Amino acid sequence: MSRFPRRAPAPRTFRRKASDRNRMHTGGPMRERAQHMLAVDLGAASGRVVLGRFDGERVEMQEVHRFGTPIVEGDGHIRWDIHAMEEEIRIGLQAALAEAPGVRSVSVDSWGVDYVLLDADGSPVGLPYCYRDHRLDGVMETVFETVPPEDIYECTGIYSWPFNTLYQWVADSEEGLQAAHCLMMADYFNHRLGGRRAVEVSLASTTQMMDVHTREWAAPLMRTVGLDPVRWPEIVPSGTILGSVHGHPDIAVIATCSHDTALAVAAAPAVDPDAAWAYISCGTWSLFGVERATPVVTAEALAAGFTNEAGLDGSIRLLKNLTGLWVLQECAREWGGVAWDALEEEARAAPSMGVVVDLEDPRFLHRDGMEERLLDTLRENGSPLPASRGALCRLIVESIADSYRRALIDLERVTGERIDVLHLMGGGSQNSLLCVLTAQACNRPVAAGPVEATALGNALIQLRTLGALPQGVSLREVSARSCNVRAYRPSGQVL
Repeated sequence: MSRFPRRAPAPRTFRRKASDRNRMHTGGPMRERAQHMLAVDLGAASGRVVLGRFDGERVEMQEVHRFGTPIVEGDGHIRWDIHAMEEEIRIGLQAALAEAPGVRSVSVDSWGVDYVLLDADGSPVGLPYCYRDHRLDGVMETVFETVPPEDIYECTGIYSWPFNTLYQWVADSEEGLQAAHCLMMADYFNHRLGGRRAVEVSLASTTQMMDVHTREWAAPLMRTVGLDPVRWPEIVPSGTILGSVHGHPDIAVIATCSHDTALAVAAAPAVDPDAAWAYISCGTWSLFGVERATPVVTAEALAAGFTNEAGLDGSIRLLKNLTGLWVLQECAREWGGVAWDALEEEARAAPSMGVVVDLEDPRFLHRDGMEERLLDTLRENGSPLPASRGALCRLIVESIADSYRRALIDLERVTGERIDVLHLMGGGSQNSLLCVLTAQACNRPVAAGPVEATALGNALIQLRTLGALPQGVSLREVSARSCNVRAYRPSGQVL
């Protein structure tokens, strides 16, 4: 029995929706009466403001502003420059309004776990820390002395990563940081645009402070580790209208799924009702998992490293957090910002070294010195060193694909269900070498796309919230009509 009592959860239903049609939207003129909505997608590496146009059948996404996610490094810490981010968001909003004055709504999404401390007046208490900050070293282990990880998992469904919000907030408390309110990153910017203070359920679930069974704050757990749940606002369902944009009363601020991965999964063009599918949302991180009606909080799931995050319409995203393009991104940065296309071509031309590296090793979590850490790992393992930059890039890509292979084995074992197809979405879906190697490593067909799955999911949920989707048409049907999906076979064939 759990040591954290809870009220009985309200009944929930969850139903997968499918269609038998998959069409690509190639752009072109939109109908004059098209619906317009704005998706602000904040990633750990870059942010984008994307204008969505819906013509009644398909969504066309147009990026109107892109920026590098601003960070501030100093005093041995890494922080997010939320003031610069807000300015970039407002630049994007103005660009979108110049393009389409009739924008009906806007929604911000972001990565998970990081949050903003606010004073009684609602102003930020300094700049928020980045989840890669070294201040978190050893905090999780200290919490485990009070609450065993098994109890935390049974209550929250979330696997214990050192950077989870729960441990970040404990670190803040130990530093004496005081706040009247707390908001997750995307929810903070939705609030700054004009929405009320609230935390959307998919983002709340990443904190490891939400009860996965009731979808309310796990107040007993929070109090046990010395945290005050009163500082966090209500948890709201996906698709909640929070208010309107300051100065633009006709533009609704909507909490779609504030967590980027939840949006990508919502937009997965999985329209074959007979194919059991898993998703890989590949950006800085890779999230590998399946959509379920109920959480899996067994000892086997915990031992295998699975986490249960909230999804759209009461669903659970049973997934593994894996390293995505992060290591490659860091190497590219250290090499002076080499173009991605060039690195992929070099990797494709290089022969396989016949070895892989465990990219889940904690040594690869932090910035700087990434190439040397890779080489050190190879030396420690007695493996040969790459003969070229392309060989090192291929090693990284092969290691990512191998992590997917191992995750698939674990997923099928924990759920007892075989996966027929992998939907690989996000930035990683543009890397054809990664797609080919993933299909071969997993021995499953890979459906690659959409690239901007998060922004598309954001726009689709806004449409549904506003009642703008045709009756009887599902998000996945519209997504399948709106994007180009490439199929990669384990044989290496590309369709």
